[in-house]
Amino acid sequence: MSDDAVSPEEVRHVAELARIDLAEDEVEAFTGQFGEILAAFETLDEVPEVDREADLTNVMRPDESRDPLERERALENAPETEEGYFKGPNVS
Repeated sequence: MSDDAVSPEEVRHVAELARIDLAEDEVEAFTGQFGEILAAFETLDEVPEVDREADLTNVMRPDESRDPLERERALENAPETEEGYFKGPNVS
C-alpha cells in the first residue's frame, strides 16, 4: 500500500463523523497511521484459507438485570436534544 493511501481530507472527514476536533499535526499523524492500518488489513488477504468445519458452541450468556442508564447520561453526547429526547433529522 502506498503512503498516500489515505488523504488528510479523508482523515478530517472521519474525524468530523466521529465529532472529534483534530489539530493539523494530528491530521498528519493519523494520515500515516490510517495508511499503516489499511496495509495491515491487506496482509490478511495473504493468509491461506483452511478447510474445516467450525466447532459450534453456545456463546450466549444468561440475561442479567441492571439499573437503566440515566436519561441525562444517555443524552450527554447527543448532538441535539429536545425536551429530554434525542432529536434527529426530519424525515420526509
